[in-house]
Amino acid sequence: MAQVMDILRMKGGSVYSASETTTVLDATRKMNESRIGALVVTSPSGQVSGMFTERDVLRRVVAEQRNPGGTILVNVMTTEVVCCNPDTDLEEVRSLMMQRRIRHIPVIDHAGQLEGMISIGDVNAHFASKAEVQIQYLNDMIYGRT
Repeated sequence: MAQVMDILRMKGGSVYSASETTTVLDATRKMNESRIGALVVTSPSGQVSGMFTERDVLRRVVAEQRNPGGTILVNVMTTEVVCCNPDTDLEEVRSLMMQRRIRHIPVIDHAGQLEGMISIGDVNAHFASKAEVQIQYLNDMIYGRT
């Protein structure tokens, strides 16, 4: 079975993150420049303390008419963060994403340190690639190319 570490090996472990005291304005600029939909929010000790997503911008900043330049992430981030380990099975990650309706999951090691992030796009690409290989194999069998 494929694991989270298989995806991290391919895409690398770089993670877009911000500190709890980063302003919403700075965070959204970083997200726009990097063309991403979420940042991992880290505590001063480097632990994952939250996620800041496009949904958070809409619900907790725009809808509440907060000043993006005067609001820090710790006040508007999602604090209930689902994390996984590098050895977590991808089927489990996909199931978690569907059940919890989330698109990004930070990957932490057994000491709680951030190692990467996996997105629904990463998971979908993995399973699509796997399906393409299976389709090709079956096609070759049907037409006698194996």
